[in-house]
Amino acid sequence: MKKFLDEDFLINNDVGKLLYNKYAKDMPIYDYHCHLSPMEIYTDKRFKNLTEAWLYGDHYKWRLLRSNGVAEKYVTGDGDDYDKFMAWAHTVPKMIGNPLYHWTHMELKRYFGIDLILNPQNADAIWQKANQILQSDGFTARGLIKRSNVKLVCTTDDPVDDLQYHKKLKEEGDFETKVYPTFRPEFGILIEKPAFLPWFEKLQNMRTRKIQMFYNFLETLESRVDYFHEAGCRIADCSMDYIPYTETSFNIAKNVFEKALSGSEITKEEADAYKLFMMCFYGKLYAQRGWTMQLHLGVIRNLNTRIYTKFGPDMGFDSLSDESMAYNMARFLDKLDSTDSLPKTIIYNLNNKDNYVFATMAANFPGEGIPGKVQYGAAWWYNDQKDGMEYQMKTLANVGLLSNFLGMLTDSRSFLSYARHEYFRRILCNMLGEWVEKGEYPYDEGALGKIVKGICYNNAKDYFGLEIDE
Repeated sequence: MKKFLDEDFLINNDVGKLLYNKYAKDMPIYDYHCHLSPMEIYTDKRFKNLTEAWLYGDHYKWRLLRSNGVAEKYVTGDGDDYDKFMAWAHTVPKMIGNPLYHWTHMELKRYFGIDLILNPQNADAIWQKANQILQSDGFTARGLIKRSNVKLVCTTDDPVDDLQYHKKLKEEGDFETKVYPTFRPEFGILIEKPAFLPWFEKLQNMRTRKIQMFYNFLETLESRVDYFHEAGCRIADCSMDYIPYTETSFNIAKNVFEKALSGSEITKEEADAYKLFMMCFYGKLYAQRGWTMQLHLGVIRNLNTRIYTKFGPDMGFDSLSDESMAYNMARFLDKLDSTDSLPKTIIYNLNNKDNYVFATMAANFPGEGIPGKVQYGAAWWYNDQKDGMEYQMKTLANVGLLSNFLGMLTDSRSFLSYARHEYFRRILCNMLGEWVEKGEYPYDEGALGKIVKGICYNNAKDYFGLEIDE
């Protein structure tokens, strides 16, 4: 019987062990998609305790706490931080088979040197040791990034953000890790949502003159793209339930826009026409500037009306969509490609029924001299676990080129989440080693090592082309 979380954790063959220890383990991290706070990075935030560093903002953990019957007071409410931590300690022993059981103990071990199993009996000792370490040198926001060997971080930023902390980081110039913004325009695309008008008011307030016409709106958005570009941004992201495809034009989108500003209810057909126009508008802007477009698809958000009414969005009440993806996605990508306006693109699916749809779709739109111009992105959100990662990579290997895969992203608000890259790399090396030991790929260490290093870091570095300090 193997010991829990031993040095060969998740790796069950000799080739996989060699690949991990020699080629994957010490590779840096290229974190091209996350939700870390640029303010916390700039101010080099020091966390007051383990709860703040570990449980704040983490909807993965929130969902499990709620599933264990924990009152919202001790999830996102005003409960004491120690009590919130103890609620987590009571929940963790029940998490057999859940990736958070692994991540929890990897984070305790890698960052705090704590080998204890988190349960109510060990909780107090873990709380005291971790809190003591968090107050020592090297355990601030920047310290944790550096400790994780992260070369680049791309945060997630709204078009109305002033990017002041990105600018300050650039002006300061003494943080070895490059920190870039990512343009996230979906509040202005999802016109039927309650958040559209408040977001539009924020955009209005950035101008000296009010936006009175639709073309003023588009000009303002293009100016925001340029503003982000000047700040170093080269990646955009948008998360949607599905990609719409319907008849659209400037005038159709204009009419829907004016209807929304008047406070009238927008029909699904009108919203779809507006969304498609805006997605094509942005796609062309990204292509002209050499950006990469990310599309996170297949999520239904804020499904608990009672919680949404009381606490607002992004509280962890989101699920997979079973919306059909293939036809509309193909037509959208083709619409941009047919006018040479398709930027480098990464497509992510939340429902794993769509794995082969997304993997085969990516290969339909190649780019000369760009390996994998349209990429099938990493296992996302609910697929961000051992089975999901393996399924995503095996799907890509079956119908495409796994060797060109951009690899893992963090997609987290926690500075302790970089242990997930180790988790991914162990799964990757075990899978490749298994193929070799079954005789399904030759034992060519040089070729295998190149594949591993590419997926762990080098492919992303070459694909995005963002400046980093080596």
